[in-house]
Amino acid sequence: MSLSFRQSDILEIASSEGRVTVDGLAERFGVTVQTIRRDLTELADAGKLDRVHGGAVLRSGVSNIGYEDRRALNADAKIRIAQACAADIPDGASIFLNIGTSTEAVAKQLLNHKNLMVVTNNINVANILIENPDCEIVMAGGVLRRTDGGLIGNLTVSTIRQFKFDLAVIGCSALDTDGDLLDFDFQEVQVSKSIIEQARCTSLVADHSKFQRSAPARIGSMAEIDTVYTDAPLPGNLPHHCREWQTNVIICD
Repeated sequence: MSLSFRQSDILEIASSEGRVTVDGLAERFGVTVQTIRRDLTELADAGKLDRVHGGAVLRSGVSNIGYEDRRALNADAKIRIAQACAADIPDGASIFLNIGTSTEAVAKQLLNHKNLMVVTNNINVANILIENPDCEIVMAGGVLRRTDGGLIGNLTVSTIRQFKFDLAVIGCSALDTDGDLLDFDFQEVQVSKSIIEQARCTSLVADHSKFQRSAPARIGSMAEIDTVYTDAPLPGNLPHHCREWQTNVIICD
């Protein structure tokens, strides 16, 4: 992609400030908000920025973007993914939902399910499911990460190992072209690994932006996942690999 001078300046601003807004950029450059939206869309399509409500954020590398920005990122796709995932969860199941905005979206789609037991290390998931009187909620204790309401650490892992879940629904921060699931926090990675070990069946909920990112810590492989719910075709040779691994891929477009 050949960047315009304005788009190059936008990237510099995002690099120094972490986030840019449509209104702020329009005022700064003396152009319309429609022009800035086009710039941001082109930069996002080129993999330079991630679009969020009202603007964009710098694409993450070794640290994740803010939780509220992640919640707004690809919100419509997350709803479609969550609806498809929740539709495949039967009443009467025991489930683990881990940290993440995608798993929170799944929790919202479980409010009418019956006789569920949900174990989670995500305070936000627990608060959502309080509205379902037919759902027993178990919190996996641990150290509270204030930035996203997640519980992590050895106590969390120890609690998870007391269970054998019918189904785990997990998210991740990034997926690479080899099919590796990646995250930013090593302690959270240890939790995610224990979740997969203790589940009879594991589903991954991940929108297409996860294939455009990188993160430094490896959770595992898509070969360990039974079903992937996403909103776009998998890149490269991943569809072929998933067939070899017998990993079912459901595209919620």
